[in-house]
Amino acid sequence: MDFVNEMKAKAKAAQKKLVLPEGSEKRTIKAARIVIDEKLAASVTLLGESSEIEKVAKSEGIPLSGIELVQPRSDGRFGHYAHAYYDLRKHKGMTEDQAKADIADPLRWGAMMLHLGEVDGFVAGAENTTGDVLRAGLTIVGMTPGLKTASSCFVMAGLDPAFGIKGSMIFADCAVMPDPNPEQLADIASSAAQSCRELLNQEPVVALLSFSTKGSASHELVTKVQTAVQILKDRKADFLFDGEVQADTALIPSVLDKKAPGSPLSGKIVNVMVFPDLSSGNIGYKLVQRLAKAEALGPFLQGFAKPVSDLSRGASVDDIVTTSAVTLARAK
Repeated sequence: MDFVNEMKAKAKAAQKKLVLPEGSEKRTIKAARIVIDEKLAASVTLLGESSEIEKVAKSEGIPLSGIELVQPRSDGRFGHYAHAYYDLRKHKGMTEDQAKADIADPLRWGAMMLHLGEVDGFVAGAENTTGDVLRAGLTIVGMTPGLKTASSCFVMAGLDPAFGIKGSMIFADCAVMPDPNPEQLADIASSAAQSCRELLNQEPVVALLSFSTKGSASHELVTKVQTAVQILKDRKADFLFDGEVQADTALIPSVLDKKAPGSPLSGKIVNVMVFPDLSSGNIGYKLVQRLAKAEALGPFLQGFAKPVSDLSRGASVDDIVTTSAVTLARAK
């Protein structure tokens, strides 16, 4: 079973609840219909003006039966949500009036639904920027305990089966953090390890990458990765990891034994590659995608306390359905 179908099967079995804040966007409405028809979720909620959602659905010939429509400003939960948002942000100077104004925004409303446990997954980004989606998630949903950094990962699938988990690997971070500091890089590694468990159903074996292996080069960029590795050791991270290592050292056992004898990665197959910055991560995944003709599935956000997912504004209907399935499959 390929990755997408596996995620759909998990979502169908889990029967979790999904919110799509961009409710009047036609691709989103089409995706909501498919999610319901394929029974990938117990419920789907579209946020926005009901009349506008209904107008778009009618023009596209999409029945809305079985899909919940919610208008934040006129919903009976408005006061409760506004007060909950005020409680979350008052330490930052938020006023009650500002909370009422802000919570009417569908992104924040959807994030509050997730925070309060009224839904299990949140998917947006067909109309909003990644920054907007991240802000809603960070200010309301928050981070996994012990982590402070939101990041992303790709599932790279269709690789040589000798690598990763039958040819599938996690690459992180390739889309969010331009230049993480050592603590942020350690957070990214921890989040990517959890993504490996959730998305590939395997225990993570994590390589923190560099242009140096075990001090073969001296540079502040190398020191950053070395410090991140020490932070993970100090935290007693609950996954197998090592660094700093070059990519070939991480992937090829004979190179690992020569360049990093005694590494915790020895005798293991690395399934998570953590890049030191966004330049290397973005370049790396795109080279593998094109030269190896691999699938690059994602990016999937990671590090949040509950599943928050971002879309490209050029996302297709199938992309939204796939991201929804992944989000629902990750829900606890």
